[in-house]
Amino acid sequence: MKKKITYTERDGYLYPDLKFPEEEEVFIGRWGQKHKRLLKKTKKLTYYRLLTSGELTAYLAEVDNQAQDLFDTIVNQTKEVQGITEELKAENPMEWVRQMNSIMNMAEEFVLQELIYV
Repeated sequence: MKKKITYTERDGYLYPDLKFPEEEEVFIGRWGQKHKRLLKKTKKLTYYRLLTSGELTAYLAEVDNQAQDLFDTIVNQTKEVQGITEELKAENPMEWVRQMNSIMNMAEEFVLQELIYV
């Protein structure tokens, strides 16, 4: 079954009436947004294929969910291994913040390298 293409005339030129497929509204977090920027900048063919097929939003939402899950897992496991507890937070808040920032930076870098910048 072939679709009939319609055209609109503007200034003596005929332009095809093209519409992107409808996509479901989904929240895309920071990881998905970073991956979207990477696709737009370095993997244009993949980006436009996903966009025109109506799969971009679902793809980015899945990348975002996977990245957030990995980030949370790394942070929680590293906290446990290094013995960063609520007691430390109560006794020495500045040290707790320093260690948590270090863990979060390490986890973010890992997620970016493993899931986002690929």
